Amino acid sequence: MSAPHPHASADVRAHQDFDATASSLQGRADPRVLDELQSIRGTIDNIDAALVHLLAERFKATQRVGVLKATHGLPAGDPDRESAQIGRLRALAASAQLDPEFAEKFLNFIISEVIRHHVALSEDHRRTDDDRS
Repeated sequence: MSAPHPHASADVRAHQDFDATASSLQGRADPRVLDELQSIRGTIDNIDAALVHLLAERFKATQRVGVLKATHGLPAGDPDRESAQIGRLRALAASAQLDPEFAEKFLNFIISEVIRHHVALSEDHRRTDDDRS
């Protein structure tokens, strides 16, 4: 038998505390419409949960990048890489019929958070090095 996922209990609690039927539209629309709306929202809820888990995995990987950069004195940001990523995501967005502007704004937000974390890692690494001196 495999060990439970380390975040399983938090996932279960988050799901148990979530009222998937919450809506200010109760009594304002035909019950069949509300049922269809609830079904579609269930799909959205599942996608949102997957996005959270994907972002968590992405940030774990970028944390490793940040440690590597801090350890070797590299800058937190990499403008050429960031520009290439934005171009790639814009093209992916267009092919997926998602607004490329939205995709770029979303990626820019993620990049700014990653760089903020990398700067903090670099400062922590520098302080640790200074303490050893």
